[in-house]
Amino acid sequence: MGNKESKTVNLALQGGGAHGAYAWGVLDRLLEDGRIAIEGISATSAGSLNAVAYGWGAMRGGPEGARKALHDLWWEVSKAGLFFSPVRHWPLEKFWPGVSAALSGLGFRIFETWTRVLSPYQFNPLDFNPIREMLRNCIDFEELVRCDCVDLFLSATNVRTGQVRVFRNEEITPEVVIASSCLPFLFQAVEIDGEHYWDGGYMGNPSLFPLFYYTKSRDIVIVHINPLRREKIPKTAAEIENRLNEITFNASLLKELRAIAFVVKLLEEQWLRDERRGELKHVLVHSIRADEALKDLGVATKFVSDWAFLTDLRDRGRETAARWLEENYEHIGMRSSVDLRTEFLQRGADRPVARTT
Repeated sequence: MGNKESKTVNLALQGGGAHGAYAWGVLDRLLEDGRIAIEGISATSAGSLNAVAYGWGAMRGGPEGARKALHDLWWEVSKAGLFFSPVRHWPLEKFWPGVSAALSGLGFRIFETWTRVLSPYQFNPLDFNPIREMLRNCIDFEELVRCDCVDLFLSATNVRTGQVRVFRNEEITPEVVIASSCLPFLFQAVEIDGEHYWDGGYMGNPSLFPLFYYTKSRDIVIVHINPLRREKIPKTAAEIENRLNEITFNASLLKELRAIAFVVKLLEEQWLRDERRGELKHVLVHSIRADEALKDLGVATKFVSDWAFLTDLRDRGRETAARWLEENYEHIGMRSSVDLRTEFLQRGADRPVARTT
């Protein structure tokens, strides 16, 4: 779990397609630093891919094993993308970025229109999913279920009830990871134990509550993929769709953060009787955000999986994590580095405020 000087935290990993490589970079830098020990990981979609790769690598080779497993996972993603990605970066990009962006945007629009006309039950009746083979190439799930070096909590959305389902270590299979990342316009719902599931991001991106109830550490480090804030008001169709995508996939997380902020207010202002206070966990929240690092990327690039793009996202994540460590490491175990009241409870919380990276 780390050396004597390390601090133990829980991680919350958002989903966001290929942008999950940004979280790979964050994890890689935290592991390289060596001062962070990870007790639990709650994750969704691409975050679930990162979580199982981390768990598989850590149980076999500690932090360096986890770094290698994450690298190998995203290499497999890039290989699968050569054949199956609907959106690509074009060779012209290095010499003529505007043309390349237009081509990528056009390809995404054609792909998007197609998925609105036909469902995956029509255009993919055999339910082929490249993630399945990709996972088998880099992770042994029969061993992963015995992982005791980290507590894993993977979220998926129950199609029938609309509720989030959280799968723990002993339940995790390739199908669970596929369910957690199952976009309903691309893939058929994944059946597990008689229930059908879609991407967990609709109801928990990621779910924070398992980290309250099933872990000891009270520090939660949220690794964001979807920017919380954008200064520019979207005006084009593509910009509007992109911002709606970000808001949708941040909604469940923001609701949980508001609940945390309220509980912290109850505890700090001693609104509860002494006998009740001990029943609540005083959670410390930290946030490694993507607002600046990914502000130039739209929803279409969540489907781009060429190696150059993925490693660029990794490097952005590493840079953000390095700054976050420098600015916030001392706060771990002491206090939240996110001002929960200002961000989520006070009136006018949507106004610009000083905040962490």
